Amino acid sequence: MKRLELNKHITKREDQSLSFRVFDLTKEHLHNYFEPHKKDHFSILMVESGEIEIHLEEEIIHLKAGKISMIFPEQISYVSLISEDLSGKIILFEEILFCSDILKNELLSYNVNLSSHLKCIFLSPVEFAHAKSMASYIENIYSDPSLIRKEQGRFYIKILLLGLIESVHGQHPVFQHESDKTLYIRFKKMLNERYKEEKTVQFYASNLAVTTKKLNSITKKHCGETVINAIHNRILQEIKRMLLFSDLSHKQISLELGFSSPSALNKFVKSKLDETPTELQKELAQIYIK
Repeated sequence: MKRLELNKHITKREDQSLSFRVFDLTKEHLHNYFEPHKKDHFSILMVESGEIEIHLEEEIIHLKAGKISMIFPEQISYVSLISEDLSGKIILFEEILFCSDILKNELLSYNVNLSSHLKCIFLSPVEFAHAKSMASYIENIYSDPSLIRKEQGRFYIKILLLGLIESVHGQHPVFQHESDKTLYIRFKKMLNERYKEEKTVQFYASNLAVTTKKLNSITKKHCGETVINAIHNRILQEIKRMLLFSDLSHKQISLELGFSSPSALNKFVKSKLDETPTELQKELAQIYIK
């Protein structure tokens, strides 16, 4: 599967020392996006008119005028439909610009499931006009960068990002207690790091120094699922990615994800989706492979 790298996206000499790019949202500038791919950078698609359809992981995102989608590094995506009257902006930028230090410290409560919250953002006319003006500032700097203007461009991108994060924050549950917030974020981080080898609720509860009941209570409150469902859903997500976008056999996938055998992988998928890995692979191929 193709992996798009920002440092190879060179359209002018100055791009070699820039950590961001800005383009018009046109078919010409989307030509690399019509096949399934991953990126090593963030991308923001801002639609001013017309519409575009994006397959993002397992979802189909329909963007019309006034909507914005943000795609995170390593997410699988492709564009399947654009209208003739499509217009807007594409902003690409490196991970270093993603306010990561701020979101890990002062704004920690905002840094929960951000990739899910930012995949499709609908702004009020006033908010969209503000986002549009920020994109124009960034594009103006990108077209004629200097050392000072490069720094201005980076700040404008951070301001745009923080505005988008603020716009979606009120639409999703907020933790009432600081300890619950920290615990949930630690659980999600640990799950992403250890899901291949650790598949029990007890492991995560023990390592977070809480009871399984407490951990279940927090995950249910925030995302409506139990800990075991969160673990299984993370494993299923990776199984789907591997079935569709890797050349690994079912045996290799089972070993990679910590199953004892292909039959154990088969049993797991069957119990969750009522279909075999082969059937799931065919179903996913109808969605993603064109």
